[in-house]
Amino acid sequence: MEQFSSREQIPEKYRWALEDLYPGTEDWERELETLHEDAKTLESFQGKLGLSGENLCSYLDQLEKLEVKASNLGNYCMRKADEDTRSPEGQAMSGRFMNRMVEVSTAASFDTPEIMAIADDTLEGFYAACPRLERYRRFLTNLRRRKAHTLSAQEEKLLSSVAEVTQAPENTYSSLLNADMTFPDALDGQGVSHPVNHASFIALQQSEDRQLRRSAYESMYDTLGHFRNTEAALLNAQNKQLKFCADARKYGSTLEASLDSTNVPVAVYHNLIQAVHENLPKLHRYIRLRRKLMGLDELHFYDVYTPLVGDRNREIPFEEAAQTVYEALEPLGETYRAVLKEGLENRWVDVYPTPGKRSGAYSAGTFVHPFVLLNQTDTLNCQFTLAHEMGHALHSYFSNKTQNPLDADYVIFVAEVASTCNEALLMEHLLSKTTDRRERAYLINHFLEQFRGTLFRQTMFAEFELKIGQLTAQGQTLTADVLSSIYRELNEQYYGPDIVVDDRIALEWARIPHFYYNYYVFQYATGYAAAIALSRRILREGACAVRDYLNFLSGGCSKSPVELLKGAGVDMTTPEPVNQALALFDTLLTEMEALMGGN
Repeated sequence: MEQFSSREQIPEKYRWALEDLYPGTEDWERELETLHEDAKTLESFQGKLGLSGENLCSYLDQLEKLEVKASNLGNYCMRKADEDTRSPEGQAMSGRFMNRMVEVSTAASFDTPEIMAIADDTLEGFYAACPRLERYRRFLTNLRRRKAHTLSAQEEKLLSSVAEVTQAPENTYSSLLNADMTFPDALDGQGVSHPVNHASFIALQQSEDRQLRRSAYESMYDTLGHFRNTEAALLNAQNKQLKFCADARKYGSTLEASLDSTNVPVAVYHNLIQAVHENLPKLHRYIRLRRKLMGLDELHFYDVYTPLVGDRNREIPFEEAAQTVYEALEPLGETYRAVLKEGLENRWVDVYPTPGKRSGAYSAGTFVHPFVLLNQTDTLNCQFTLAHEMGHALHSYFSNKTQNPLDADYVIFVAEVASTCNEALLMEHLLSKTTDRRERAYLINHFLEQFRGTLFRQTMFAEFELKIGQLTAQGQTLTADVLSSIYRELNEQYYGPDIVVDDRIALEWARIPHFYYNYYVFQYATGYAAAIALSRRILREGACAVRDYLNFLSGGCSKSPVELLKGAGVDMTTPEPVNQALALFDTLLTEMEALMGGN
């Protein structure tokens, strides 16, 4: 693929259109200053929310308008900062925005205690006297659900004022990883140098050149090892602040506090880990097959990403990837694909990596339209990443267009469903187009890798988070040695005896930013299981399943996440979706063994 040394070299059509939010930075600056007056407006309602339905409704009207404004302001400066994490301008803009939002949050800190204090019969009277208040019934009902964990107005104000402090571990880790840390070049089997960074690392691990894979692996983890004590101190601080906030709100654990915010039972988390544990022999069998097919006496972690059918690992330019994704999502109907086409053709996507650009990929939903960050390297994995992130984007688009702003932002428990459903449909499309035995084996291997990387690996991440959260609750300090010991043991348990678990992979916890996302990763696994079930229902039942699915995408947080998924045909209160997904993994593995003669 073509390499770009700066954003200015990239054609405009491959750069996201931040001017859709604000024509320029000056316009953003002007609107940022209005947040000070918004804070005063919100504060003027203090002591009045429980007096009448009209007062409460007027306050929520202001809050809803602020939700849209803050979304636009925050997305503009954060997207700017992610374009080049080395830029002091982007970091300064994000800092000023956060300062203003702390001011707004502090000014509004009285609202939850006052709303909680309204008696149930009084609130029903407010709805009757002020019919406009019905617009906010769902929001108010969900807020009052957490009454036992809401503090006094003064205590809420204090917690709100330290929001920027509690975000310090994640922000510092991000700067260390993305802006300050550099890695030695990797050398391939011919002695040619290859740049190593977070955007290129997985692509290098997928190389057929084992010397290059090993060199990149050593470059990444040896560098992380130089900073292991700093990285451990940051992750320790992150877990300490989570415990502080959970204790302050009278939760039994940080896990309970995190899942309660999205109304997901804690049992779902534990059930996922248990179900995956029961199916670990399937992963061990896959690792054993990989070692055999690669002809290796010792399989290392730098061998697990490279395709087993290497001659099918061709370059896929972005335009081809986008067209294939568009074709693959035909089962979702023309309403869905029209929005997909609009996003691909109208600069919703920032495509190519440049020095300093934030690593990885994400979708950020705004009320204008979503913005998608990629680091395209023209691999099959990048094609699946495009499908994944556009799934997020269209989920945001439909929810934002259907729900009012306070009900539009879907919770993280369902966040990975739409993205992974797109990936599953893309895989089915690619498999349906080939009759070539080795091509099919290559695609099935990629599908197996999705299971390994999403359902198995993310559950391992979730168990790691659970364990370090429990140690923090017991008063232990998360040193680099403690973290590496736990991480090593989990890799041994999950991957089995046919792979070498070395000191470098024991440091992988230092490379994973999601450990700063407050028990986020388990939802990749539950979302994957739900998506597998949904994709098969869509392919099996057609229009009626698509209708239910689009209703799910349009639901925002208008219902609990469990109820939203039930409406689409998946019940995540049971282990059945996880077991069904892993049964499919077993079927695919059996076919892979037959295709490659690996029995």
